[in-house]
Amino acid sequence: MSKIAIIGATGRAGSQLLEEALRRGHTVTAIARNTDKLAVRPGVTVKQADALDAEALQQAISGSDVVISAAHFSTLPASAVIGPVKKAGVKRLLVVGGAGSLLLPGGGRVIDSEGFPAEYKAEASAGADFLETLRQEKELDWTFLSPSALFDGTERTGKFRLGKDDLLVSSDGTSSISFADFAIAMLDEVEDPKHPRQRFTVGY
Repeated sequence: MSKIAIIGATGRAGSQLLEEALRRGHTVTAIARNTDKLAVRPGVTVKQADALDAEALQQAISGSDVVISAAHFSTLPASAVIGPVKKAGVKRLLVVGGAGSLLLPGGGRVIDSEGFPAEYKAEASAGADFLETLRQEKELDWTFLSPSALFDGTERTGKFRLGKDDLLVSSDGTSSISFADFAIAMLDEVEDPKHPRQRFTVGY
């Protein structure tokens, strides 16, 4: 079993990653700026830290086998994560990605498509920048998992498809994945790494 540190453990993605990790018998260090939502329970060490405080983040993740960043890109750039992870001596970094940088069937990125919601553009752009920074990273064993276009819900089906850089679209024309099923795909990657130094995606 692995020692997994989750940055942003109180968020919608982070909380499902926490549950999935515990379900599988891993031990988790749950890191959040506000830890009020994190209950004391077996297998979980709660650490309050501002992820933008490099020293605090380094201390919080020290001793972990894997770090999963589930924080918003617009509030936590890649440099704020990569530096502390390296200094803590953790070799693997997995990132809850975004769909904006995925490619469309006709070419071009989702974020650049006509009709992409303006309110999501800043976060999606920051996510694309995060991925590009990782692609230049020479030391860490990183993986960036992008959800489908609609990332919502807590239904856990265990039935989904994996892809690489192209947006996954189901036969009915929708592109979606629940937080719970996303967490399954991420923990599968923790336990059986198949996408080292790569981005991949998950969807129905």
